[in-house]
Amino acid sequence: MTPPHTQLIRANGIELCYESFGRAGDPAIVLIMGLGMQLIAWPDAFCYALAAQGFRVIRFDNRDVGHSSKIHWARRPNMVMSMIAAWLGLPVAAPYRLKDMAEDTAGLLDTLGIAAAHVVGASMGGMIAQTLAARYPERVLSLTSIMSSTGNRRVTLGKPAALRALLRRPNNPNDPESLIEHLIHLFGVIGSPGFKTDQDELRQRIRLGISRSHHPAGQYQQLLAILASGDRRREVRTITAPTLVIHGADDPLVPVAAGRDTARCIRGAQLQVIKGMGHDLAPGVQAILLAAIGAHCRQAGPPG
Repeated sequence: MTPPHTQLIRANGIELCYESFGRAGDPAIVLIMGLGMQLIAWPDAFCYALAAQGFRVIRFDNRDVGHSSKIHWARRPNMVMSMIAAWLGLPVAAPYRLKDMAEDTAGLLDTLGIAAAHVVGASMGGMIAQTLAARYPERVLSLTSIMSSTGNRRVTLGKPAALRALLRRPNNPNDPESLIEHLIHLFGVIGSPGFKTDQDELRQRIRLGISRSHHPAGQYQQLLAILASGDRRREVRTITAPTLVIHGADDPLVPVAAGRDTARCIRGAQLQVIKGMGHDLAPGVQAILLAAIGAHCRQAGPPG
C-alpha cells in the first residue's frame, strides 16, 4: 500500500495538517474527527479500505489538535459554568465556533483544488460537517453524520458517568502513562458494549496519539466551540445534500435520540442505528461504517 501523503497547508488563515489516501482523480471523501481527536483516530486500515472503493480519502487535524495550528486565547474558561450556560440557552464565550471549523474544511478543499467532496464527520466532526453542508452546499456531494447532534439540548445530554469521564482530568497530566490510563478509562465508559476492542491495540493507539501531539487546552476550546454554537437545528434544516445519519443505539455520551433528531431535521435523510455501538469506532463498527459510507457516497454520485 502507498503511504499516505502528509502535508501542512495554509487554509482559512491557519495551518492544517492533512493526509491523503488513494488517487487524486477519484471522488474525494473528507473525514472530520471529533473532540480532541487527531487525524490518526481515523485508522489507516479504514482509510485504505475506503480508498480501495474508488475514493480519494482525506483526513486532517482540526485546529487546536495534532499538527494543525493551536489557537491561543487569553481567557481561562470555567467549563462547568460554560456547560450550564449552554444548557440554559445563554451565550458562551469561546475563541471560535463550529462555523469557523467548517470554514477550515472549506479552506482545505480550496487549497487542494477540490470543488466538492463527500463529507463524513464523527461526533464534533459531524457537527462541523453539518455546518459545512448548510453553509457551503455547493461543496458537499453527500453528508454522513456519525454519533453527532444538532445542538438540540433536549436530546443531547449524555449519561452522568460518560460526562464525568469526559471532563475528568488525569491524575498526573504530565505523565504519559497517567494520560494513557485516563483515556483507557474514558473509552471504557463511552465505548461500544456490543463490539470487542482489543485493549492492547487501544493502548498502543492512545500511546501513538500522545507521542504525536498532546494539547489539552485545545480540547477544552473545541468543547467551547460546540457550546457557543448552541442549537443549530434551524441551520441544519437547510441542508440539501444527500444525508446518512449513523448512530449507536448504546451511545452513553451523545444519546441515540440526538441521531434521530438530526435525521428528522434533514429532508430525505437516511438513519442507520447500530445496535451495540457506543461513542467510538470499534473495529466491528468500522466494518459497518465502511459498507454504509461507500454505498451512500456511490449513490450520491459525482458532481454534475
